[in-house]
Amino acid sequence: MINKKIFKLRSEKNLIIGEKTLVMGILNITPDSFSDGGKWNAIDSAKKHVEDMINTGADIIDIGAESTRPNFKAITADEEIARLEPFLKSIVNDCSVPLSIDTYKSKTAETAINLGVDIINDISGLQYESEPLKMAKVAAKYNIPVIAMSNSECIDSIKNDFNKTLNIADEVELDKNNIIFDPGIGFGKTQEENLEILRRLNELKKIDGVEYPLLLGVSRKSVIGYATNLPVNERDEATGAICVLGIAKGVDIVRVHNVDMIVKMCKMADSIIKFKLE
Repeated sequence: MINKKIFKLRSEKNLIIGEKTLVMGILNITPDSFSDGGKWNAIDSAKKHVEDMINTGADIIDIGAESTRPNFKAITADEEIARLEPFLKSIVNDCSVPLSIDTYKSKTAETAINLGVDIINDISGLQYESEPLKMAKVAAKYNIPVIAMSNSECIDSIKNDFNKTLNIADEVELDKNNIIFDPGIGFGKTQEENLEILRRLNELKKIDGVEYPLLLGVSRKSVIGYATNLPVNERDEATGAICVLGIAKGVDIVRVHNVDMIVKMCKMADSIIKFKLE
């Protein structure tokens, strides 16, 4: 767990890292996500799901309008925005916790920010090849936190990816204090590589001696199926086990589908591993 860090958000909501493990609830408004595609792609059901996640303890809501599952079919920024815009307009004003936008496209990110989103969650780590520097420039322009993910396959190459992100930040004068790193479990990795990275998460807490917040996103992913032979709809307990392991290894934020269950597990893990009970 990183020392206490307070992010100043445009919406004036609080994002404080270092007081407890933060739980990010996933809202997929896509028809084809691997876990819950099509389940929340109506505005009323999506809004209710956001309310439920917040009521059960979500600290952040991460909204995505394009599936990034293996072999996903990419959509254009304009298509992504068209899908996203009515949901954000409906959700933003009533959402009491910070909202993040799960996108690797700068145009989508900037549109979402102007609609009230507080955080960029970029699976390319600011390195999407068709938009070099564009996403970083958007983050710098609005001075907002960025979750930068790695698509590499081992600890050393993940660290290299993180350094590339930091170099990009320097190039566009993006405040590096606004960066949160994600090792990218399930992206560009074999299942054995996923497991090895999970064993060694603590090695990713510092990059060149500087400590950055670390997010872990492993909810219901195929590595769980590989290790347990469980179908997608039976992977929440195993997700929780990995989250607890991550907390023990210094993870600050966990990104999950089943917020209610994981919040309870995080509270117990925090009380044992990192924080005293009040």
